[in-house]
Order: sequence, then structure tokens, then C-alpha cells
Amino acid sequence: MIRLIPGELVIVKSVDRLCPLTRSGVDMENIYPTEFLNSLMFQGLPNHEINLKIGCPIILLRNINQAAGLCNGTRLTVTKIQTRIIEAKVITGTNVGEVVSIPRIEMTPTDTKWPFTIKRRQFPIKVCFAMTINKSQGQTFEKVGVYLPKPIFSHGQLYVSVSRVTSHKGLRISIVTNNAEGVGSRKTKNVVYREMFSNF
Repeated sequence: MIRLIPGELVIVKSVDRLCPLTRSGVDMENIYPTEFLNSLMFQGLPNHEINLKIGCPIILLRNINQAAGLCNGTRLTVTKIQTRIIEAKVITGTNVGEVVSIPRIEMTPTDTKWPFTIKRRQFPIKVCFAMTINKSQGQTFEKVGVYLPKPIFSHGQLYVSVSRVTSHKGLRISIVTNNAEGVGSRKTKNVVYREMFSNF
């Protein structure tokens, strides 16, 4: 068990290994040592090292227990850090306020350019002080800050971002983009398919 002083930073490291099915007669462990595997980052997978503190906001990267509301995208705050378990309080969804346990699990990236399959045993979380618009779908918050350094690039994204907040008083939008003249602009485009208006 890890003993913590409040506010103390804990670095949680993964255990990375090659999947035995990818060896194909080559000594892959010598070609790709553990130190190299630890340095790799994959989309949808936690990094080898996660820096955590008590009270730190995190987001789940996997569906752990849908009945308990522990789904991909659930946000929590860390309450206790142990060697094999992280205890955290749910801050979004239907189970707000519940304290849950998040175990280390073994994960494999679905899309990789490497000639091997890596298995990473780590907590399925990332530190989450902010999230993408797509990841925020289905969630509501009392306060929302939308940061748009570039114009909205997909149909419905602006609607999703501004409709996450429970009241317009809790919404703040930051738009400072450079226009064709290189001057800061405070406007953004709202992308809507023209076909949506054909039935009106």
C-alpha cells in the first residue's frame, strides 16, 4: 500500500510487455526492450507514467462497470491511491458522489504501426482538467469554459459544447483566432449541414 501525505505527488508506472503471439521467431525482447516499450504512447491507452495527487480530476478510458456508471468518459476525483487500486469519487453521470475502486487492467492498443502487440497493465485513466467536445457528450456541468483557438470544424460541435452547461450564467467561451489579415478575431463558424433546413 502507498502511504500518502496530502498534496504529495505519486507517479504510477505501468508494466509493459510484448504479447507472445507476435514474436515470430525473432528475439523481440532484445530488439524492443522494456525501456523502449515504456516510452511509447498510444491513443486510447494511458501512458506508462501517470502523475496523481489526492483530489486530482481523472477520466476513465475504458468501460469497467456500466451498471455502476463506470464507463469510458466518466470523470472522477482521486480519494486514495494504492498499489493495485485507486479509489475515486464520481463527479459526473447518475452516480455522482459515489466512491468507487478502479483496478489496474491489461490493455492493448487497437491501432498501431509497430510490428508487435504490446500489453500494458495500468490504471485505465488519464488526468483530466479539461476534455474534448466529443468526450463531453452526454455530460452536464454547472460551469463550462469552451476554448476555441480554431473554428469549430464539425457539424453540431458548437451545439454540444454550449449545451453541456446547466445555466447560461455558467458558460464562458474564449475565441481568439487569427483571420486572413493575421488580426485576432472573436468569431467562429458554426458548421451546419444545409440539408437540415430542407424540410422547414
